[in-house]
Amino acid sequence: MTAQDIVIKPIITEKSMGGLQENKYTFKVAKCANKIEIAKAVEELFGVQVASVNTMNVRGRAKRVGMNRGTTPSWKKAIVTLKEGSKTIEFFDGMM
Repeated sequence: MTAQDIVIKPIITEKSMGGLQENKYTFKVAKCANKIEIAKAVEELFGVQVASVNTMNVRGRAKRVGMNRGTTPSWKKAIVTLKEGSKTIEFFDGMM
């Protein structure tokens, strides 16, 4: 898998923006990716040094449209902490 396949998109919420002061960035990642692959992909895509990666599986929510019931897809979230001397990720710079 390439780095673009592993890191799908950034997650921009109030809580994830609060982590920017602590050098923590949140991404939606591929379900099959492990912490080592995620760290290498972030380092390759953004040119930063990763200190740690925390992951969690987010369960899909139940949805209903009329009489039909279903669920949204499950996905994986990664919170990436950068090393102290590392530069920030430019995508998030204007959002703080």
